[in-house]
Amino acid sequence: MSWKSIADLIGADGEVAILGAPMEAGSVTPGRCDLAPETVRAALRRMSTYDLETRREIGTALADLGDVAVRGLSPADGFGAIRDAVAGAVRGHALTLLLGGNNAVTRPAAHGLGVPLDRVGLITLDAHFDMRETDGGPMNGNPIRCLLEDGLPGWNVCQIGLAPFANTAKMHRDAEGAGIGVFTLADCAARGIDAVLDEALGRLAHKEVLMVDFDIDVIDRAQLPGAPGARPGGMPAAMFFAAARRLAAERRVRLVDLTELDPSLDVGNLSALAAARWACEILAGYSSR
Repeated sequence: MSWKSIADLIGADGEVAILGAPMEAGSVTPGRCDLAPETVRAALRRMSTYDLETRREIGTALADLGDVAVRGLSPADGFGAIRDAVAGAVRGHALTLLLGGNNAVTRPAAHGLGVPLDRVGLITLDAHFDMRETDGGPMNGNPIRCLLEDGLPGWNVCQIGLAPFANTAKMHRDAEGAGIGVFTLADCAARGIDAVLDEALGRLAHKEVLMVDFDIDVIDRAQLPGAPGARPGGMPAAMFFAAARRLAAERRVRLVDLTELDPSLDVGNLSALAAARWACEILAGYSSR
């Protein structure tokens, strides 16, 4: 039998959508996150549709909606375009994979879900709180603070994988003060990712729609060199993949994003293949719904 890749599932229509948001401006650490959507799409050609663990063939049709025209735009200027593109994708598909771009895309994406923010539950897998101040406008370092200021209740947010020596005490205090569920890397290691996700999903049990922000810099930098914010001792890639599969199985999850992949920093396509594996795990989880 000839090799069939995940890329072969991509066409003009499908129940799951892929949408690129190649935003690189407004980054705390300048780089080339705008290259990520095309890099992930290319890496999908190297991923088989056969899930060895479940002995199932992934056959979900994928609609590639192209890229939002935000390359070179600031997060403020690109807000409306990303929001509107996500809104169209969510209306027409059961699940949307938004390929950033830097983490600034998370804020407009949440606004594109089509329901008021107080009915949205947001889970992040991220080494950082993303709670930098907003006096300089939106950027990749403050989408969570921006969303809180936009009206997303802190109780609607769970942040998983937060790393030591990558945040500030004020960010930590502000997150807890807002009611955000805070789960550190040590929590994930001690309790296991399933237990952490159980608690996070339990906190968000009454939210109508869920979104998951997968900031790839949560992964251990030795396993993921292609992200400027990744740190040594970060989340094992296998744990990240397990979380992706588990969360994509939740029917209320309508949107997932992958952010902070910078292909210009990659070594041996390691990060690109990790991102492609993430997409496969999302599809495997979705297929189990």
